[in-house]
Amino acid sequence: MGNLSEIGSQDSYPSNLGDKNFDITASNGDNLLLDHVFTWVVRGCAVITVAVLFWMTLIIFQEAKPAINKFGLGFLSSQDWDVPNLIFGALPYIYGTLVTSIIALLLAMPIGLAVALITSESFLPLWMRSPLAFIIELIAAIPSVIIGLWGIFVLIPFLQPLQQWLFKTFQWLPLFSTESFGPSVFVAGIILAIMILPTMASISREVLLVIPKELRSASMALGATRWETIFRVLLPQGVSGIVGGSMLALGRALGETMAVTMVIGNSSVISFSLLDPGNTIPAVLANEFAEAQDKLHIGALTYLALILFAVTLIVNIAALGLVKLIGSNQK
Repeated sequence: MGNLSEIGSQDSYPSNLGDKNFDITASNGDNLLLDHVFTWVVRGCAVITVAVLFWMTLIIFQEAKPAINKFGLGFLSSQDWDVPNLIFGALPYIYGTLVTSIIALLLAMPIGLAVALITSESFLPLWMRSPLAFIIELIAAIPSVIIGLWGIFVLIPFLQPLQQWLFKTFQWLPLFSTESFGPSVFVAGIILAIMILPTMASISREVLLVIPKELRSASMALGATRWETIFRVLLPQGVSGIVGGSMLALGRALGETMAVTMVIGNSSVISFSLLDPGNTIPAVLANEFAEAQDKLHIGALTYLALILFAVTLIVNIAALGLVKLIGSNQK
């Protein structure tokens, strides 16, 4: 019994077992060091990213300074673009960029949301849903110049009867008041919608997939139909993510270059008719920057790039604010 009491006594155990750091001090120290290193690496990457952003802005601003000094803010409202006389204005290109992007977003949002619902809900068998979502996402991997060539040889001839019908039927509307001869703002908006569809559909699908299944089950257990569950439970629950995906798709549309350049017609005249040719900021940059010789011409093109940069930044900030606002209202 004496031996058992000695074994059970506290003195028979190592005295440092009560110390929480016993035998793991070294590993905790290593982990702490790794945590500090990782934290500073992440902070450094964030600082470098912001620094590169400001550096890009500074370089673009310096190159655009001749045009900024000469035209000022009047550059934004001027419609003149006369290269031989060195008179430049940005309004036709700003207008074309915004109009084509809005058309693309209005077309891509409902289609992308429909694709997201079909590939995330049980409308189709599982063996069909995943390949369908994968095929749609593959559109994002197609080079824009290939899509532009497809637009020239396939999309424009395909849409020409529709554009003629819109003119004959709705020519009393300013949006369809002119006869189309092929390339137009309307075609550019549609080709942009095709290009941003994978972004819209994939993000919306991921948002719907992460919504807890309990919400679907609870809604249908209370007697709601499938469509009532979708429109009253799922979409309101995922609206912030869907809006965020829409804004990312809009940012892609604002900056698209080659495909739009090949189908929009490259006209620097503002027309309210969607059936007329137009132009965008990326398109005029692609068409003229390589051949620009005069410093003021280069400055005007860079000024356009600075405007596009500012518009894209504003869209991203607005998207972030909108997502936070919607998220706060849902709580």
